[in-house]
Amino acid sequence: MTSNHKHTHAQWGSRLGFILAAVGSAVGLGNIWKFPYMLGKSGGSAFMFTYLACIVLIGLPILSAEWLIGRRGQRNPIDAMKTVAQQEGRSKAWAIIGASGTLGGYLILSFYSVIGGWSMNYIVKAGSGLFSGMTGEQTGAVFTSMLANPTGLLIWHTIFMAVTIFIVAAGVTGGLERGSKIMMPLLAAFLGVLVIYGANTGHFGEALSFLFKPDWGAINADVLLSALGHAFFTLSLGMGIMLAYGSYLGKEVNLLRSAAIVVILDTAIAVLAGLAIFPIVFANGLDTEAGPGLVFVTLPIAFGNMSGGTVLGLIFFLLLSFAALTSSISLLESSVEFLEERTRMNRVGSTLVAGIVVWLLGVASALSFNVWSDVKIMDLNIFDLLDVFTSKFTLPLSGFAIVVFMGWFMKQDSIRDELRLGGAFKIWQFIYRVIAPVGVIIVFVQQLIG
Repeated sequence: MTSNHKHTHAQWGSRLGFILAAVGSAVGLGNIWKFPYMLGKSGGSAFMFTYLACIVLIGLPILSAEWLIGRRGQRNPIDAMKTVAQQEGRSKAWAIIGASGTLGGYLILSFYSVIGGWSMNYIVKAGSGLFSGMTGEQTGAVFTSMLANPTGLLIWHTIFMAVTIFIVAAGVTGGLERGSKIMMPLLAAFLGVLVIYGANTGHFGEALSFLFKPDWGAINADVLLSALGHAFFTLSLGMGIMLAYGSYLGKEVNLLRSAAIVVILDTAIAVLAGLAIFPIVFANGLDTEAGPGLVFVTLPIAFGNMSGGTVLGLIFFLLLSFAALTSSISLLESSVEFLEERTRMNRVGSTLVAGIVVWLLGVASALSFNVWSDVKIMDLNIFDLLDVFTSKFTLPLSGFAIVVFMGWFMKQDSIRDELRLGGAFKIWQFIYRVIAPVGVIIVFVQQLIG
């Protein structure tokens, strides 16, 4: 039941703050290692063009739809969907979309915070010079030992969640916006330092060729589906995040222009990460296809055996932790907004309750690597189960439902006015009515059979 608690809905303090917060949500651990790895493995710039097409045809329409509905509803994701549905003469049952997205984001944070804890742990490991002179077998043993230590995992998971809670509790302008204004420039600065270092390794040209040399023959159905999936998930779509962020927007913000800026900055940071990482990889003869192990097992070998590696390793894992934090604060926000508006709790109380519950769920994820490793559901441990449930079900279904709602169940004249499309409306309408939903269905089916 909705409380009578009066709540004044917050607004972003500036358009820049909003853009940085949205980019921060999009930029996460995947941007630092996954996108550069996919780019290099799947055809270089050929993959880049494929990915950008997917972003324009799927990512932009869904991102704009979430912001539009959030701004129209001016409430948390669940109530925003309900409010807009009723305004359009539709069933309030559409609120399920907001609930699904909020739940998905909440569950993602419960295991994402564990990985964020790994990143913070490695700041200390790298800064202490632990990796100096280590072989691949030794860095692998360090990572395995970390996973096998329940106390250590819980401590770092707790620290990561405590920082996330502290930022979110400070509010929209004092927490989300201020945190993004600090962390995003720092993240860019750290990347810049690593790119400059990479440019002086003697292998920068090799990295450029690896990342950007077109190999159109590498583009096949699997690569296309990977590009579709990454375009969808990199923008934090279907998680309730962008619905919540949209609810803090004023009418003066141009949604499509802002969405385009977020896409460009998100992609630019991912490319810079590749230019920072792969010169180091090539200079040290490391495996370019190490995937997640590239971050926690392979790169520490390089940092431990290069001049100034301790400082560079420290900078890299600071970068990784900032990327994780900019995403985690957005993942928590939609749940906090819901509690703040639907209960008598204030901002701090709502954040503490939401944060503690997600911390408890994260405890289960952390212990699934050690003392609860035998606990299996559908042959998956708790960490993997949460990952599969959110990535294969809640996120694609929520994204699909949102773009279908905007395309087929909202009055199109008002959408044209809000998106400021003018004569291009018919083209854009076809994209978000047909192309984007079909694209999401393809991703969803591929996730199920993949």
